[in-house]
Formats: sequence, structure tokens, C-alpha cells
Amino acid sequence: MSEMSAKELMEQIVKLADSKKAGDITVLHVGEQTTLTDYFVIMTGMSGPHLRALSEEIEVKLKEKGVMPHHVEGVTSSWVLMDYTSVVVNIFLEDAREMYALERLWGDAENVNIEALVVKE
Repeated sequence: MSEMSAKELMEQIVKLADSKKAGDITVLHVGEQTTLTDYFVIMTGMSGPHLRALSEEIEVKLKEKGVMPHHVEGVTSSWVLMDYTSVVVNIFLEDAREMYALERLWGDAENVNIEALVVKE
């Protein structure tokens, strides 16, 4: 497996998600709140096929760099979870994102500024 820091991995995931037009990308640094992971990358897909396209793009491009997910689930649902150990990716349909409200649930986590990682429209 390729050696990539949690921050570098998070940045790669944000750039890949942005390149596939993920909506409302948010990154939470949760390392102080949990030992399970360092970052949550949360994004919204516009449809089921868009969710799958986002997860496939992230998985394929990271595999090319030698980075494999520990676990992926929910590919046929409204929430895809991709566990890269130090970074957990959450790809939601809008309704599911509102229902699970991870940003509120992890409200004491640091919100990471990703402005430099995404294309300005």
C-alpha cells in the first residue's frame, strides 16, 4: 500500500469528488473526538448513479496510487460509506444527508477549510 498521510488522502478524495461534481463537500477533522478515523469527508450526490460514479471514481483513482479501502458499503442505497481507515468518506443523497446530519452529530469537530482544493465556479 502506498504511504500517504491522512491529510494527503483527505485532500486527494476532496479533489476527486470535486472533479465529479459532488455537492456541498464538507471535511470534518474528528481525530480529537474519536480514535476510529482522522477525517470525515461528507458530500452529496444528485442521484443513485451519481453516488456510484463518485464512489467508483474515488476507489479507482486511489487504487491507482496503491491505496485500497478497508471497507465499502451502501453502494445501492442513499448513503455510500468508504472506509480508508484514516479517512471515512460519506456520500449521501440529499434527503439521507439531512436525515443523518453528520455535521450536527459531530458538531464539536473542526470544520476543515477546503477552499484551495475545489474549483471555483
